[in-house]
Amino acid sequence: MNSAVDTFSGAFQTLTALGIVLGGLLLLLWFMKRYLNKSLVGQNRQLIKVIASQYVGVKKNIALVQVPGSLLVVGLSSNHVSLLAKIEDQAILEAIQSDGTEAAPSFSDYLQRLSAKFRSVGGDD
Repeated sequence: MNSAVDTFSGAFQTLTALGIVLGGLLLLLWFMKRYLNKSLVGQNRQLIKVIASQYVGVKKNIALVQVPGSLLVVGLSSNHVSLLAKIEDQAILEAIQSDGTEAAPSFSDYLQRLSAKFRSVGGDD
């Protein structure tokens, strides 16, 4: 009988410690989101964007990368990045941008949408 009480007591202490740690992490996340995010608002611009990427072989890709003022066509391998072409012609830049081709949403965008869905579901209770 004594070992059953010890097991229950140990499990309770473990769950209590886990609850305290998770609560502390949630509090830290809330603090960071509320106070630190405001100071970083202006620094969230992305100057380099991957417009498209095409797989061409084992660990080999070709990517179209947009930087301010031009587009770069780069070759990517497992240990090397090489510039294949630099597109600076405004007519070609406008044609590529008018195609509606945009980079896929980042993981951060997906995560924000998912958390917004959970907030809207949780707010309906």
